[in-house]
Amino acid sequence: MIIRTLEESRGTAFDVTTEGQWNSVRLLVASDNMGFSFHVTTIFAGVSLPIHYEHHLEAVYCLSGAGTLSYDDGKQTQELLPGTLYALDQHDKHILTAHEELRLICVFHPAIMGHEKHNTAGGYEPAQQTEDKSPPHPSTDS
Repeated sequence: MIIRTLEESRGTAFDVTTEGQWNSVRLLVASDNMGFSFHVTTIFAGVSLPIHYEHHLEAVYCLSGAGTLSYDDGKQTQELLPGTLYALDQHDKHILTAHEELRLICVFHPAIMGHEKHNTAGGYEPAQQTEDKSPPHPSTDS
């Protein structure tokens, strides 16, 4: 069994921030062998992120804040408010805009290692092409 808290994961290699854009605390990662990773992510207010996860599927649940999801080459938009879930089941290119700070729960398949930042396409490299140099996740494993 794996038991972790958000607070014990903050300030570790699994607490990743891009200056002025987002912060993501990765609570489950590839080395946990669950087949997915689980993140608590904050998108800072006023940020607009072009994202394209070519190698991962992602489901996102909005806990708090307000934003807009733009997809289908900008032809469609969806308001993001607490209680909204969206799933990128087709490796969808999208733009995520935070009108207010957004706090999100994100699940990725396959799992990421936990230290990654977005590449130039706005996604993560395939796991098999990324060497895992991460330290063990601070956790209580039973």
